[in-house]
Amino acid sequence: MGAKITYAVTAAVLVVYFVLVGSRGVMLIQAGTVLTVTFGIAVLILPVIGVWFLWKNTEFVRKANRLAAELDAEGGLPVDELKRTPGGRIDRDSADEVFAKRKAETEAAPDDWRSWFRLAVAYHDARDTPRARKAMQRAITLRETAR
Repeated sequence: MGAKITYAVTAAVLVVYFVLVGSRGVMLIQAGTVLTVTFGIAVLILPVIGVWFLWKNTEFVRKANRLAAELDAEGGLPVDELKRTPGGRIDRDSADEVFAKRKAETEAAPDDWRSWFRLAVAYHDARDTPRARKAMQRAITLRETAR
């Protein structure tokens, strides 16, 4: 629940920032000189890109959470079997061991969104965020095409 609140607060702050930046872009355009209009248009592009990025990321998180809820209802969420250091960090060897199991599971069932979901969690635990996102996107795509 804490992560959802943090995400919502961050998204709200970004929206306020986009509005402020956008208003500055409009003010620059209203000044009417070639230079200020050019800068105003450039400034307006930044919030548009930011809103698009925020929307796509929110959509991704919403879909991943839907898969997690479905997998939880089936009793298929991965169990946290990772060893941790005294400081609470995930032990690298433990993460690699779990990752190897998840990778083998996914190779055995490459069209199963559940195995891709669990592989994404293993990538995340191994601190490989780009591959975790790609694996989760694959899980989402497989689940959406199965419907």
